[in-house]
Amino acid sequence: MNKYKIGFIGAGKMASAIIKGLIKTNFLNSENIIASQVEDNIDEKSKILGIKVINDNIEIAKNSEIIFIATKPNQVQDVLAEISKEISSDKLIVSIAAGVTTEKLENNLPQNTRVIRVMPNTPALVGEGMSGMVGGKYAKEKDLDYIQKLLSTIGKCIIVDNESQIDIVTAISGSGPAFYYKVINEIARAGEKLGLDYDKALMLSIQTAIGSAKMAMNREISMEELISNVATKGGCTRVGVDCMDENNTQKLFFDVIESTTKKAHELGK
Repeated sequence: MNKYKIGFIGAGKMASAIIKGLIKTNFLNSENIIASQVEDNIDEKSKILGIKVINDNIEIAKNSEIIFIATKPNQVQDVLAEISKEISSDKLIVSIAAGVTTEKLENNLPQNTRVIRVMPNTPALVGEGMSGMVGGKYAKEKDLDYIQKLLSTIGKCIIVDNESQIDIVTAISGSGPAFYYKVINEIARAGEKLGLDYDKALMLSIQTAIGSAKMAMNREISMEELISNVATKGGCTRVGVDCMDENNTQKLFFDVIESTTKKAHELGK
């Protein structure tokens, strides 16, 4: 039997996004990827992804060098118990299950198993994902480097210094899309209340967010300078920024990220 380089246990939206990214960017050939899922539409999923899809997790573990755990968090322990006998020192476990710590992964696998925990986000579905990752006790630097390159096929990826920071990653990028959607929508609704058609206001808000994000990503100056360049003294933008400052949006966003980080930490216990 051919040895598959990467296997995915779970072929939901996030796993599918990663698989499509790997193939689209030629990071891996489709023949080197295999996935499992329990649903009945295995043939349809296989056709959509262009890879072999099966319903046997043990076969995935046996024939993969890198195994992605892409199930729901409450299914992880059962999956690890199922595949544990097939895990050896030459295999790497990568979990994208939210809230499941590297310690929990290691405790349910053979001693010294190399594990990596990843927090991806839903914009991976459009190739603009932002992932954060951290290695377990036995993960090697080359493991982290390889998975970082792999995840860069669906956007960008950072390696954090310690696992507690994954909770912050969860708050900023994992939960972050919902916060940005809310800001985009609230700006559009404000435009609607002032007399602009909602769909037109929404398009203005969305495209402005896209353009601003691209300028921020490619900046050669600080974020504060970017703001100042638009919010010139005596102009209408300055009035709007002053309004934000008066309403202490800095505290608002800190509270949003802090409360989300705390919740993420609780879920990981």
